[in-house]
Amino acid sequence: MRRYAYAGSGKKFIRKRLRGIAVAAAFCLLFFGRLTAFAEPSETERRIEAQRAMEIQSNLTENWPSGPVVTAESAILMEAETGTILYAKNIHQHQYPASTTKILTTLIATERCSMDELVTFSHEAVFDTPRDSNHIAIDEGEILTMEQCLNAILIRSANEVAFAVAEHIAGDSWHNFADIMNERAKELGCVDSNFVNPNGLPDENHYTSAYDLAMIGRAFFANEMLCQITLTKRLDIPPSENQPDHILENNSMQIIPGGKYAYDYLIGCKTGYTDAARSCLVSCAERDGMRLICVVLHDEAPCQYEDTLSLFEYGFGNFEKINVAQTETKYDIDSTGLFYGGSDIFGSSAPLLALNRDDFIILPRTVPFEEAQSVISYTETGENLAAVITYTYHGVNVGRVRVNFTGQQTQTQIFNPEDGTENEKEGAEKKKPVIYVNVIRVLIGIAILGAVLLAAILLRLFLKKFQFAGWKSRLKWERNNRRRRKRAKRPNRFRDYDF
Repeated sequence: MRRYAYAGSGKKFIRKRLRGIAVAAAFCLLFFGRLTAFAEPSETERRIEAQRAMEIQSNLTENWPSGPVVTAESAILMEAETGTILYAKNIHQHQYPASTTKILTTLIATERCSMDELVTFSHEAVFDTPRDSNHIAIDEGEILTMEQCLNAILIRSANEVAFAVAEHIAGDSWHNFADIMNERAKELGCVDSNFVNPNGLPDENHYTSAYDLAMIGRAFFANEMLCQITLTKRLDIPPSENQPDHILENNSMQIIPGGKYAYDYLIGCKTGYTDAARSCLVSCAERDGMRLICVVLHDEAPCQYEDTLSLFEYGFGNFEKINVAQTETKYDIDSTGLFYGGSDIFGSSAPLLALNRDDFIILPRTVPFEEAQSVISYTETGENLAAVITYTYHGVNVGRVRVNFTGQQTQTQIFNPEDGTENEKEGAEKKKPVIYVNVIRVLIGIAILGAVLLAAILLRLFLKKFQFAGWKSRLKWERNNRRRRKRAKRPNRFRDYDF
């Protein structure tokens, strides 16, 4: 019995030993695995480190506030009204936009459609959407209103809904919508983009840039309805005879009210993600009357939110709006003279030209207005528009101001062609040259000419009245001497006659 007990005890001892060895081995593997992980950072960590080390181009501008280091490969902060670029990091580099593409799709939809139009989901729209992508499970043949579609696209980022809206607008396949997107993008000032689908699903030929998305954002965030949709916490589409399901989906964007990174001054936003695009975010915020648009592309979650908040705080904290009409006093106009604000030269009536009181520029808070450079252009046309003055600071465009005619006269009233069709009149008005007279220079020229004439008259009077006596006697003697010589040379007709 003892032998068996001993043998049993031996087996127990061996098992304990083996368990101890196994635990020690697991601990060693874990420890050395951690050391290896620490020694060799992951691909994501290497990408983050490399992107944070990239150059921030806006920091190279003299006296420009130094911008924050962000994880995004491309980032831009733009003032919405003037288009002034406050922060720039690889803003023209081609990037995949993922679902941020949908701000252009929905913008076009609001411009071309009414909200009560009915959108029917085709087989192509439904089955071209990958099942593992964002969708609201709409079936072929079901119908939503355009307003419901916009909510589904912007709140739930539904890809099949974007396809259906594209088909509805293009009138055929959603593929034809790409031409409409690219045309509208160019009209909005985009220079780096090529769109091939309405939702941003992966395609190597579907790309844009931080700059282009900011330019599209200027129009998108000017639409109050679209902005409000993006901030809505839940998509709620009730069932109907055209769509039997009650669709409830939460808004997953963490920067909206109630989100982990909620921003009090947010106006609107749209996120995006694919493996190739990484995390993307286009957003807009307004504080103290200044509206800023922020775009971060090829970022790593949750850095897209952290970078955005950091850039907003940088912009609002370091820049200010300056009303030009209230600040400007005089400036060069194409080196041809001086333009003065205020009343006219007589000081009693309204000026012929005036700076638009609604226009402003953006400058760093530490830079005085006088350090901004300005250039005037007469090429733009518009009602009561005489010229446009563009302001820059060390090569950065910071805004512009319109110079308006203060009266109600326009070019049409000035030239007013009496004959011809309306089109011919418009053409004639465009071709007629507009001559701007610098009144101050004209008056200065007249004054100088008058002074020269007056000086000549005074000099003549002086010479006539104050000549020296010797000069007078000499001149008189010479005149008399010339007369005597003339008389001596004349024949005397009465010499032979005795009187």
